Amino acid sequence: ACTGIENIDEAITLLEQNNWDLVAAINGVIPQENGILQSEYGGETLHGPAYGPTSHSTAASSTPSSSSAFRHVVPSRQIVERQPRMLDFRVEYRDRNVDVVLEDSSAVGDIKHILENELQIPASKMLLKGWKTGDVDDSTVLKSLHLPKNNSLYVLTPDLPPPSSSHSGALQESLNQNFMLIVTHREVQREYNLNFSGSSTIQEVKRNVYDLTSIPVRHQLWEGWPSSATDDSMTLAASGLTFPCHRLTVGRRSSPVQTREQSEEQCTDVHMVSDSDGDDFEDATEFGVDDGEMFGVASSALRKSPMMPENAENEGDALLQFTAEFSSRYGDCHPVYFIGSLEAAFQEAFYGKARDRKLLAIYLHHDESVLTNVFCSQMLCAESIVSYLSQNFITWAWDMTKEANRARFLTMCTRHFGSVVAQTIRTQKTDQFPLFLIIMGKRSSNEVLNVIQGNTTVDELMMRLMAAMEIFSAQQQEDIKDEDEREARENVKREQDEAYRISLEADRAKREAQEREMAEQFRLEQIRKEQEEEREAIRLSLEQSLPPEPKEESTESVSKLRIRTPSGEFFERRFLASSKLQVVFDFVASKGYPWEEYKLLGTFPRRDVTQLDPNKSLLEVKLYPQETLFLEAKE
Repeated sequence: ACTGIENIDEAITLLEQNNWDLVAAINGVIPQENGILQSEYGGETLHGPAYGPTSHSTAASSTPSSSSAFRHVVPSRQIVERQPRMLDFRVEYRDRNVDVVLEDSSAVGDIKHILENELQIPASKMLLKGWKTGDVDDSTVLKSLHLPKNNSLYVLTPDLPPPSSSHSGALQESLNQNFMLIVTHREVQREYNLNFSGSSTIQEVKRNVYDLTSIPVRHQLWEGWPSSATDDSMTLAASGLTFPCHRLTVGRRSSPVQTREQSEEQCTDVHMVSDSDGDDFEDATEFGVDDGEMFGVASSALRKSPMMPENAENEGDALLQFTAEFSSRYGDCHPVYFIGSLEAAFQEAFYGKARDRKLLAIYLHHDESVLTNVFCSQMLCAESIVSYLSQNFITWAWDMTKEANRARFLTMCTRHFGSVVAQTIRTQKTDQFPLFLIIMGKRSSNEVLNVIQGNTTVDELMMRLMAAMEIFSAQQQEDIKDEDEREARENVKREQDEAYRISLEADRAKREAQEREMAEQFRLEQIRKEQEEEREAIRLSLEQSLPPEPKEESTESVSKLRIRTPSGEFFERRFLASSKLQVVFDFVASKGYPWEEYKLLGTFPRRDVTQLDPNKSLLEVKLYPQETLFLEAKE
């Protein structure tokens, strides 16, 4: 901070050369005549220019009484070349620890790529947790996170199966479990039952307790944490907490009371105070300092940044700056401002399902109003107001201090609410700000239910919010009833459409089945016709191939056969006794009774003629001079 040297090896070398005398090391790098550095290190005075505000050194932070503010004077004889800042990361994954060193100009994704090679896990499957600023994406530059030199992170892989190791399996199981933390607020003797997942960090627990107790994290004094819980970035699963329930106690850390003379002595330079870390003055009321004056310096001197940039092109970016600046001025206990355009806020509040709709609260800020600080700190940041707004409202904000931003909001107001509302806001004087507009969405338009000025109290503000909520609830019940009736009608229509579709499907299936049946019948009919035609052709062929029937007066031996059909009909024919039995078979087949399907039986004795040798003569098979045969279908 004093010398601009960020290379840790160079700094350690300088300290070793001066036997770890910090004053001598600084004076050896920066000549004394370039400036004076004053700090409380055991009552000593450090000579030389200094940088500020930055992270305090290890030595400074270890001294409870040190609260110095530094002012930078550029050395006239020496220009320090800035080295790239290196960041150390200790990354925990299951039972492994991986050390990663990167420049602060790298992105979060670069850490994942290094871990991908070390852990053999695809970067797309990793969830990198443990960031003190919340979750970040792969494109986030490390420099923008304002990280310390040493950092602890951990990797989660929910899409990958757990390892076979029992220890890793137990850790993964603990990450998925919920811990019940019973936190006792020592000063007010009140208990809070808080549920956290095992993957939550100790830092997240402390931030949540800050929301409940209004004790900033750095002022929290804890009892009950396990001895293994040495790092706020550690997960609850790895901290050694008792599962499923663990008791903790929190109180406010006592602060030394400063005298008026000490405060004035340390803060005689306005520039020095304005450049100091805002966290040093977050609890200024503990030192008896009011909102209008802080160590003899006007509060306006401490607030150099505007709530919103002038001529902001992107409303979302403007709201991000507004929220950050609001938090820095009035603390983290404030309404959750919707980040996005006014149209997007309308969409979120008014155009969902009737049960999910909310009122829209528009906060109009003005830095030049004398009511602003009191309204923000005492009314808007009151825990009851914050809780009620969070449950029932979508809160959107805009800064009316700059004329360009004021004109832009009036244009938006005219477009969405009409000229009457815009004119009402336009005629408001500066001292009547800030304003709180309560908007209710209706079917055809948006209605302004209430315009609350800054000269109000917490109770009056709550009453007016509740009155607006009563009006909205009555309208919401009507909307829910109409929506339910509409959904019921749509359900009936859908059921009818579904029944009609099913009926059409059944009719189509029935028609297709009939068509398939007709096609099958037609195919079978075609096969039958072809078989009949084939049989007829065979019959005609056999009939033409038969030898001529001998006459009765023939001189040759003639056998007369009488054949009875299954239907009871008879047909007769004469054959030469020397004719083969096959000729008889061909004759019967020519009459439509092929011997493959029928058998020819004799009467006395009963025998199956078709089993005889067809090449023998009728005389040989004893079908001479006459015989009566009958046909029988084969099984």
